Amino acid sequence: MAGRVRVAVLFGGRSGEHEVSLRSAATILGGLDPARYDAIPVAVTHDGRWWTGADTLRLLDEAQRALRPIAAHGTRVTLLPEPGRDALVPVDGGAPIPIDVVFPVLHGTFGEDGTLQGLLDLAAIPYVGSGVLASSVGMDKAAMKAVFRDAGLPVCRWIVVRPEHEAAGAVAARVATELGWPCFVKPANMGSSVGVAKAHDAAALATALADAAAWDAKVLVEEAVDARELECAVLGNDAPDASVVGELIPSREFYDYRDKYVDDAARTVIPAEIPPGTAERVRRLAVRAFQAVDASGLARVDFFLDRKSGAAVLNEINTMPGFTRISMYPRLWEASGLPLPALLDRLVALARERHAARGKRRLAFSS
Repeated sequence: MAGRVRVAVLFGGRSGEHEVSLRSAATILGGLDPARYDAIPVAVTHDGRWWTGADTLRLLDEAQRALRPIAAHGTRVTLLPEPGRDALVPVDGGAPIPIDVVFPVLHGTFGEDGTLQGLLDLAAIPYVGSGVLASSVGMDKAAMKAVFRDAGLPVCRWIVVRPEHEAAGAVAARVATELGWPCFVKPANMGSSVGVAKAHDAAALATALADAAAWDAKVLVEEAVDARELECAVLGNDAPDASVVGELIPSREFYDYRDKYVDDAARTVIPAEIPPGTAERVRRLAVRAFQAVDASGLARVDFFLDRKSGAAVLNEINTMPGFTRISMYPRLWEASGLPLPALLDRLVALARERHAARGKRRLAFSS
């Protein structure tokens, strides 16, 4: 296609990770080469409405600096679930806004969980990242753990709880016999450590379950592993590559939302100071995890490195990892020789490559 590629960058969204998305989008919009791309910022407010316009970048800058939700502004647009339009459609009339690729920098529910990916598939528009299946499996920690287990990947012990139907005392009894104390409590469908707590006893568990249940009806309770936290970035479609391995060193008891985005006190070591054999094992496991959920484009895969045994245990996969200034995904690739502008070039190319491959599939039966 001649001329600059028109990339619609979606950010915000109906999620507890709304504010994190704003910071990721600011990085991506600043990293897209203006000689190659026409970047179209699209703000998705907390109520799920899409907006674009001349003031979008200014308002994005104000909101992401203050870590507050994006305000409604500009031209309200939508995307119709039918092929051939390749454009954002103004809700109140006006000329469509042509787009070539969507970069959905939406973390969490209604953005990273397969819902938006389904809309983009119906509209037949190329988009960065995984499709419906990998996005939904990667978002649901319970489904993700089951897929990893069945693929023969090393995972820690866990149980799935529905606090609305299970008394906290009964869950505590299960934890005592199946996992042991302490344990981690997480909403099954949430990221950025939102709603995550570490429980050392039954009383703390009851509080953690109530908090996690405010975010999702399904809650994951995991054994706590005495481990270092490692991360590896994956890039590609059918033949993915893994970056160098990095280590996160939390400033708190564990790497929670405040440590990530408020206090900015956690340390990172890139590459991680681990034996070469361990690093290579983690990189291989990262690619296997990526393929197990049928991911495409990009993902960050997180691990625990057991301090006693030295074994690498798979924690989770993030199919739309953060792109903030402190986020590991772009930093890991920069340390691997791929700076941000080149990384974004590759992600846009992978989106179009995957879309072209899907376009060659048969959609109708003829006898």
